Amino acid sequence: MKAHIVPALSMTFAMFMLLVVIYPLLVWGAALVAPAQGRGETVEFNGRVVGFAKVGQKFTNDAYFWSRPSAVDYNAAGSGGSNKGPSNPEYLAQVQARIDTFLVHNPSVKKADIPAELVTASGSGLDPHLSPQAAYVQVARIANLRHLSENQLKTLIQQHTDAPLFGLFGPKKVNILALNIALDKMK
Repeated sequence: MKAHIVPALSMTFAMFMLLVVIYPLLVWGAALVAPAQGRGETVEFNGRVVGFAKVGQKFTNDAYFWSRPSAVDYNAAGSGGSNKGPSNPEYLAQVQARIDTFLVHNPSVKKADIPAELVTASGSGLDPHLSPQAAYVQVARIANLRHLSENQLKTLIQQHTDAPLFGLFGPKKVNILALNIALDKMK
C-alpha cells in the first residue's frame, strides 16, 4: 500500500505545482509582454474610449456602417454562437427578420446582393470585421444620409481594408469600428 500512496501523492503535488502555480505564472508573464498587457486594446475617439479593437460593436444608426449581428448581443463576457443549425425554423425566422430589416434601411439593395455575414452571427458572436463587400453594400445609405459621394465612402473602405495574413491566409476584411471612426473624422 505504501508503494502506491507515496508515488500518488508525489504526482498529485507535482501536477498541482505545474497546473496551479507554474502554468498560470507563465500565462500571466506572457500577458505582460502582449499589447496592452493582456487587458485588451481599447480604441479612443475624441478623448474617450469607444470600444475594443478586437471585439465587435453594435451599430444600428443608419448613418454608420452596420456590424455583423451577434448571437450574444456583443457581450464579450459570454461569447458564443447561437448553436442553431441552418434548418432550425427559429434560426431561419431570425435571419429572415434581419434580411427584412436590412432591406427596409437599404432600399436600393436587392435581397440577393446582401452578404450572408450581414444577416448571420459569427461563431463567437463578437466578430469586429466584415468583408469589403458587406461594407460596400451599405455605401448608398450612408452617402445619402451624410451627404457624401459614394466614391468617397468606397475610398474610405479601401483605406481600411486589411489584406489576408501574409497575403495568403484568410479573406480581406474591414474593422467596422475603425471604419466608423474614420467616417466621423470626415466631417
